[in-house]
Amino acid sequence: MSQSTAALFDQMHARSLSDPEGFWADAAKDIAWFKPYDRVLDDSAAPFYRWFVGGELNTCYNAVDRHVEDGRGAQAAIIYDSPVTQTVQTISYAELQDQVARFAGALRAQGVEKGDRVLLYMPMIPQSVVAMLACARLGAVHSVVFGGFAPHELATRINDSTPKVIVSASCGIETNRVIKYKPMLDAAIEQADHKPAHVIVLQRPQETASMIPGRDVDWVEAAAAAEPAACVPVAATDPLYILYTSGTTGQPKGVVRDNGGHAVALRWTMRNIYNVQPGEVYWAASDVGWVVGHSYIVYAPLLTGATTLVFEGKPVGTPDAGTFWRVIEQHKVGTLFTAPTAFRAIKREDPDALLLKKYDLSHFRALFLAGERSDPDTLHWAEDHLKVPVIDHWWQTETGWAISGNPLGVHLFPIKYGSATRPMPGWDVRVLNAELQEVPRGDIGAICVKLPLPPGTLPTLWNADERFKKSYLADYPGYYQTGDAGFIDDDGYVYVMARTDDIINVAGHRLSTGAMEEVLSSHKDVAECAVIGVADDLKGQVPLGFVCLKAGVSRPHEDIVKEVVQMVRDQIGPVADFKRALVVERLPKTRSGKILRGTMQKIADSADYKMPATIDDPGILPEIAEALKTLGYAKTSAIPQ
Repeated sequence: MSQSTAALFDQMHARSLSDPEGFWADAAKDIAWFKPYDRVLDDSAAPFYRWFVGGELNTCYNAVDRHVEDGRGAQAAIIYDSPVTQTVQTISYAELQDQVARFAGALRAQGVEKGDRVLLYMPMIPQSVVAMLACARLGAVHSVVFGGFAPHELATRINDSTPKVIVSASCGIETNRVIKYKPMLDAAIEQADHKPAHVIVLQRPQETASMIPGRDVDWVEAAAAAEPAACVPVAATDPLYILYTSGTTGQPKGVVRDNGGHAVALRWTMRNIYNVQPGEVYWAASDVGWVVGHSYIVYAPLLTGATTLVFEGKPVGTPDAGTFWRVIEQHKVGTLFTAPTAFRAIKREDPDALLLKKYDLSHFRALFLAGERSDPDTLHWAEDHLKVPVIDHWWQTETGWAISGNPLGVHLFPIKYGSATRPMPGWDVRVLNAELQEVPRGDIGAICVKLPLPPGTLPTLWNADERFKKSYLADYPGYYQTGDAGFIDDDGYVYVMARTDDIINVAGHRLSTGAMEEVLSSHKDVAECAVIGVADDLKGQVPLGFVCLKAGVSRPHEDIVKEVVQMVRDQIGPVADFKRALVVERLPKTRSGKILRGTMQKIADSADYKMPATIDDPGILPEIAEALKTLGYAKTSAIPQ
């Protein structure tokens, strides 16, 4: 690309910071408004910023109905590809409009109206998209919970969001295994203090769920009997959804997304970051239970008028490591967005990419990776074999779209391995020290974003304004604290190096070690515990537990380890991938009593580190290293003095 496009991006970014109202007003022209907004940015209640105040719209109308009205009803809106059920199905925009309107009518028949919450506990099937859009159509607030979560975690989300209705399927499918959703949902409702009025269940052929008379409603029957519902105008500042992310206390945080700023920002990203145009096939290989699924399986592609691919399967094993290539060829996918974990799995199974040679990917243009740091080996491997740009970009559940990336629709900057490239328009990224001062270029510090955050980001947490301020704004006044540490180089490239809190990243899923520690500490024989994330070639990180037993406990350590592993599986779910724990005599701590988790992690990963100045007893570290060696960690265990 030419120098002029690089200069164009620089101008866009500069304008987005100096004239955010003008910049985002231009972007808002791509959205259909029922009522024009009075003001682009309202900062009168800072730090609670609001975008497009006074405006009214409907997200479902912008994602579905307007395309039908514009004559694109016959175009594919969704391609559903499920190798686990041997199903391929195409749903046009006109068909999607009918399905969404009817299911919105079914929700309304169960009492759902504007502002009510609806919790979705669904697998990767088109009905999940239909249910989300149906909520948006009514102005109801959806909260999608990943189908792999156990009853306890689901119950906490039911209590916090207080849904009037829960929508679920009878099961999900993991490769060759059917996972029964309904028993887990029933158990969660039994545990929860809040009880939904109704549960709508989609019965899948692989599993028929038992229904509770008076409470449970069959999806197909309810949709067939319903009057199609029209789109309900909502304020731009009204919530579209709540998406829970792990909290350091074990209590999940309900990230709120508004309607107006969300629609404007996501529509803008599809053209400028991903270079996707209406009518093109775009595939985000994620899950609707995660933020990537919300932003880039459902809303952004459909707001754009593109075709989104809903994939129910795995990168390997359904049936082999060539699955992604088959899908890209068969459906003429132009752009793929997935996690580095997926490509590490493919590379592990087919290191020479022999399966790739079976498929024609000549139409494929770009691969985007996010969800965790993309290691250079995986990026090189993908570039070498796909022969297209492979772009790492960085964002969070809270932000809803990329903080930093490579704007393919404007200018492709040179790729630097280990960096998520440049801050995107709207993002004023700074690296700060503990004194709230910017550090020199190249120095590591806390990565923060100067307020206000751009449209499409979280305005607050659900029913928790004070927690929002405490979690994200308190430590660095005037800034959003990302919780990540890293640096910015002389070319303005952002390098994200590590988390600064206790969230670990397991295959792109952000999980709280604090929540796992709460489970371990509840075991009757455990006196003290810690959970760290250790490096894993496939999943990026996996959790590893340390438990100190109560005095007098003489039971076999193997039995206790098996029990705590099962407890985490039962209370948090298999998504945590908690399979490893060690019984140790004591844990390394500072003199004030803080467990040195970061130091333990470095020992496990055989990384260089300095002896913590505040450590209470340095002699504990060799003990930890010896224990870790029994599991194959701490391969180099020299302890600094």
